[in-house]
Amino acid sequence: MAEHPAYPVGLRLSGRRVVVLGGGQVAQRRLPALIAAGADIVLVSPEATPSVEAMADGGEIIWQRRPYAEGDLAQAWYVLIATSDAETNAAASAEAERNRVWCVRSDDADRATAWTPATGHSEGVTVAVLTTDARGRDPRHTAAVRDAVVEGLRDGTLVAPHHRTRTPGVALVGGGPGDPDLITVRGRRLLAEADVVIADRLGPRDLLAELPPHVEVIDAAKIPYGRYMAQEAINNALIEHARQGRSVVRLKGGDPFVFGRGMEEVQALAEAGIPCTVVPGISSSISVPGAAGIPVTHRGVAHEFTVVSGHVAPDDERSLVDWPSLARLTGTLVILMGVDKIGKIADTLVAHGRPPQTPVALVQEGTTAAQRRVDATLATVAETVRTEDVRPPAVIVVGEVVNVGPEPAV
Repeated sequence: MAEHPAYPVGLRLSGRRVVVLGGGQVAQRRLPALIAAGADIVLVSPEATPSVEAMADGGEIIWQRRPYAEGDLAQAWYVLIATSDAETNAAASAEAERNRVWCVRSDDADRATAWTPATGHSEGVTVAVLTTDARGRDPRHTAAVRDAVVEGLRDGTLVAPHHRTRTPGVALVGGGPGDPDLITVRGRRLLAEADVVIADRLGPRDLLAELPPHVEVIDAAKIPYGRYMAQEAINNALIEHARQGRSVVRLKGGDPFVFGRGMEEVQALAEAGIPCTVVPGISSSISVPGAAGIPVTHRGVAHEFTVVSGHVAPDDERSLVDWPSLARLTGTLVILMGVDKIGKIADTLVAHGRPPQTPVALVQEGTTAAQRRVDATLATVAETVRTEDVRPPAVIVVGEVVNVGPEPAV
């Protein structure tokens, strides 16, 4: 007789008895979803992995520490059979059949009455994939299909025609250090839903080319300022487009709240009554050194790292940085926006106690195809910047961690 395909269905297990036989790796993988579904879970197994045991200790499941016995499936709605004993699995499967309990078997899918699909989730949507041809069931293929669908939903490349999700108001999105693959999944999805994108020059520019033709892309550096300060003009542009009912993404480099003036924009939107979603981004202060092979901390070398803005020189009365205190620290110092001030910064650090031979690395255009690393010391960094023509954007790392990794490529 020809085998028919499985009938897909979603089980609502909240408050309903579910029995799991076996406390090994299969149970460890399947239990979290059952717990999330609100099921009343009874685990029957003499032993369990540490992770499964922790679920029992936390009260998420009831663990009966013994082998399976006839009658364990009474009043159950669903059972997962995952012991290492074939006879136990067969006996439990037979009990499930008699009691009309849907049964999943990890050892023999053909003798089960239910299969567990490869599942994934994205913004309130559950994707479940089953292979329809029993002769060709391949869990790797099923998982690959699931991953492709979920990724498409998350990054916005897969949307239902005429049902494009729109997020009202403004989304303040951290675009990461420059590599378009380093934006968060949520940030990429919001970009795909946008009507208007107001972008900084340090944002991941390659992502803008992927936007549909109807999306209006505005370079924040080219917004007419008139009588307004630059930031005030950007705030006004965000408010104006959002009030027109458009979905607006403010795309910023790195993280919006790390020297990005993101909170100023959030405050302006709040005062205007515009809803705002903040999506954190990967900060260049950590990611760019990492991309250049420099850990900002390392056991036995640096137990702390400090991130400072170098856009104002140490001798400038506007500076809010306590440079003398930073000079006395022994950990890593990461300086953003400091290329043109690095000479004065290095002199100040040395004058207050940092050894002149302290290693320094400058990473220009970090995480992009144009990434370049230049090494120096506090004594030589000013001259090195001039002779090597180091230009912004560049992240500067000061400390012994510069020499921890492999020799930088020449």
